Amino acid sequence: MGLRAVLFDLGGTLIKTDPPAEIIRRILEKYGVKRDIDEIALAHRFAEESTPLEDYNLPYYDFWIKWNRRILSMLGIENEKGFLARVLVDEWWDNAGVEAYPDAQNVLIKLKGHGFKVGIITNAFEKDMEEILKRVEMPIKFDVLVGIDTVKRPKPFPEIFLYAVRALNIMPNEAIYIGDDLEKDYVGAIKAGLRAILIDRNSTCRNGQNLVRIESLNKILCLILG
Repeated sequence: MGLRAVLFDLGGTLIKTDPPAEIIRRILEKYGVKRDIDEIALAHRFAEESTPLEDYNLPYYDFWIKWNRRILSMLGIENEKGFLARVLVDEWWDNAGVEAYPDAQNVLIKLKGHGFKVGIITNAFEKDMEEILKRVEMPIKFDVLVGIDTVKRPKPFPEIFLYAVRALNIMPNEAIYIGDDLEKDYVGAIKAGLRAILIDRNSTCRNGQNLVRIESLNKILCLILG
């Protein structure tokens, strides 16, 4: 079957933000709490890896409060932990340095011009996705937007990819997914039956000879149109 849709990850693919550990450090220091950036990065990774699947059924605010409390506990921050957990939610996007990658807008316009359906599948909540897209100028209307709360499952679970293709009324192998995370994006999409491209802007991935990899979104049209 031919290719009918090009789907994207959001953060690290279409949108650039500051690293999560830097955002956390910045907000905590505003309230007089100082921690080493490497220590924060480890705590953030712990939160990401230890979040139970059932937490993705929680409402937006409850999910992030619980996530932030886990990070703060790992950092040994107990005083005003509840307050700081809320502040991290409320002030996150004002401190994230959100901007579109320079290659994103032109590629999206060209894809739509060639008749492809275009969408986003992200491990952000729908509310976060809306906030990000409000802060950047995107030149097109996306045909589908899928967040973790859309299906209560994050990438690399197949449900989040399959929801998008069903919403577009296409088969999985009629869509290609582009993201920057090897396991969550590339492998996740492949296992769900989609085609996949890894966007590796800094040439850091060394995994697999058969990996379809690009360093700029500008290469997409060459790959899919030949």
